[in-house]
Amino acid sequence: MDIQRRTFLVGASGAATAGLLASCASPDAQPSTTTAADTVDFHGANQAGVYRPTAQQQASCFAAFRVLCTDVADLKALLQRLTLKGRILGGGHKASEALPAVEQTGVDGAPPVNSGVMGDDVPAANFTMTVGLAGSLFDNPAYDLASKKPHGLTDLKVFPNDAIDDAWTGGDLLLQLCADSTDMVHYALRDIMKATRGQLQLQWKINGFHSGPRPDGAPRNLFGYKDGIVNPAEGEQLVWLGKGSGQPAWTEGGTFMVVRLIRMLVEFWDRVGLGEQDGMIGRHRATGAPLGAAKETDVPDYASDPKGETIPLDAHIRLANPRTQETSKSRMLRRGYNYEMGVDLNGNMQAGLIFASFQQNIQEQFEATQARLINEPMTDYIQPFGGGYFFVPPGVAGEDGFLGEGLFA
Repeated sequence: MDIQRRTFLVGASGAATAGLLASCASPDAQPSTTTAADTVDFHGANQAGVYRPTAQQQASCFAAFRVLCTDVADLKALLQRLTLKGRILGGGHKASEALPAVEQTGVDGAPPVNSGVMGDDVPAANFTMTVGLAGSLFDNPAYDLASKKPHGLTDLKVFPNDAIDDAWTGGDLLLQLCADSTDMVHYALRDIMKATRGQLQLQWKINGFHSGPRPDGAPRNLFGYKDGIVNPAEGEQLVWLGKGSGQPAWTEGGTFMVVRLIRMLVEFWDRVGLGEQDGMIGRHRATGAPLGAAKETDVPDYASDPKGETIPLDAHIRLANPRTQETSKSRMLRRGYNYEMGVDLNGNMQAGLIFASFQQNIQEQFEATQARLINEPMTDYIQPFGGGYFFVPPGVAGEDGFLGEGLFA
């Protein structure tokens, strides 16, 4: 696989960035033309980009960074700055009015206050910013946070049939940026990187798009099949950490995030008969219904098909979710995005799925599910190559709080 990345290192002082915190939110700023229907409330017990009250946004960027902060005070300032950016970008704003006055004037040859991609009136476009922290951040002795590290936050596990490219793994901090326009996602990443210069170094990033329902129901992935049909409801207690979880107290309201970058060998897949494709997935491509059923929401009846005569025993949906009492707790919330990144050296498309899942326990949910999928027939047509494990801190209750605040209590 010849997938390249670019690493961009900037050297401004993190202390200078922290010093702008108080001035960044201008009290005189006027609201943009964004309406309440275009925004997702940043505040709450949980980060808003995990579960959405409405449909999943159309565009995304997953960006992993190395944290350059020199000490725990600098790290705290970084998380405060990210929180401030999340509030501003999610609310819609006048770009020039969301920065300190000294930056607005452009005196002494200073660069423009923003990239100009969105003009001066920046719509929210249902923007959400989700912050995830990797185990490496807690292991860094400069921050003295080892006692606050969530249990089970390990490095990305490599499974049989994976083809991991080190250029697409790692990072101390992950940003999942989502919005209903690709230019808003692009603008937000650049704006955040400018604000955190000297504190964050981009290691890898990948952009995704969310296909609409065709004709209705769940969206389709690049194999043409409906994806994300079955997800646990928020009240099922499979995603958020609560009291009595056995985790450090500060994690309550947070969740574990798995990002798995999966290339789909679409040219190879397109040479396979539709019946064989349906058998590998376990669903009818046209309707999304389980084999032998009529609607995508129909529940497959495995008990009446013990030999796999209707839905093969090694079909993806049957292995991923056997629908037994023993495996019900391994279900997780999935928010996948398609991606397309040009061609490789052989002239084949580099396209596939950004798999993102949220769960209370990586080992008992994601890894347990993935273990059941080892050597499934579809492994001949996919190539997982990167990603990582992250912990998503609790949300921010009010204007005075910030993401990860409990780390410093």
